[in-house]
Amino acid sequence: MWGNLSNPVKAGFWMLGAMISFTLMAISGRSLAEKLDTFEIMTYRSFIGIAIVLFFAYRAGTLGQIRTRYLKLHIVRNIFHFTGQNLWFFAILYVPLSQMFVFEFSTPLWVAVCAPLVLGERLTLVRFMAAAMGFFGILVVARPDFSDVNPAIIAAALCAVGFAGATLATKILTRTETITAILFWLTVLQAVFGVVCAGYDGIMDIPRGSEWLWVVVIGICGLCAHFCITTALQLAPATIVTPFEFLRLPLITFVGVVLYGEALEWLVFLGAFIVLLANIMNIRAEMRGSKSALAK
Repeated sequence: MWGNLSNPVKAGFWMLGAMISFTLMAISGRSLAEKLDTFEIMTYRSFIGIAIVLFFAYRAGTLGQIRTRYLKLHIVRNIFHFTGQNLWFFAILYVPLSQMFVFEFSTPLWVAVCAPLVLGERLTLVRFMAAAMGFFGILVVARPDFSDVNPAIIAAALCAVGFAGATLATKILTRTETITAILFWLTVLQAVFGVVCAGYDGIMDIPRGSEWLWVVVIGICGLCAHFCITTALQLAPATIVTPFEFLRLPLITFVGVVLYGEALEWLVFLGAFIVLLANIMNIRAEMRGSKSALAK
């Protein structure tokens, strides 16, 4: 039956897997909030990730692809990702889940703005307009009160910047590195960062009982989410895959209402819709540019 499905439908199923993974990560992060700090969560998640990556790399015969040739760039990539992920785990404790996920959706817009500086790409008018529209959507969601600065809202907004930096570094790495190498250094370096940051004061809590379940869920779902999205992008264009990502919003909103009694806010959905349009505008422009380049 699976073989008879079209690639866009298959991509949709993979994105469903990513949606479920991100949602489970959010629930697990909140469940561990009173037991472990964000650095400790990242440490244990990374050690679990190392075991998973090594197991599948051994089974696939790709262990030989792990090299230290581009270690400096791996370090830069993972500093951005580690920072963004810690801000995400911190913000998710205090920001409603629906709002939190909309902030995360601004990551592609930060990539579009920063790509000309990092990758040497041209900042077109369409890219600029898409970024401006997307950030307006974020303001609709955040509704900032500048007289009372909320650290959690700032963390939620900045986590997208961290993820964007990691994405840009990944784009450079994929020119020479394999997925095995990228995931290996992702887990190893973040384990090192986690140990240093969590243990700098000489105190590091260890998960107990059911806490291990939540840590394992975070470790597995973190890798699964990225694998699902990568596979979906291989099966269908980004213009098809990206809107599926935004289906996370109604799912996480339902979870927030049912599990945490969070309120439904129509401005969150309005802001998410604006950000979605901005992302689609940017992706379509990028695809037109790629076709024009191929035609020359």
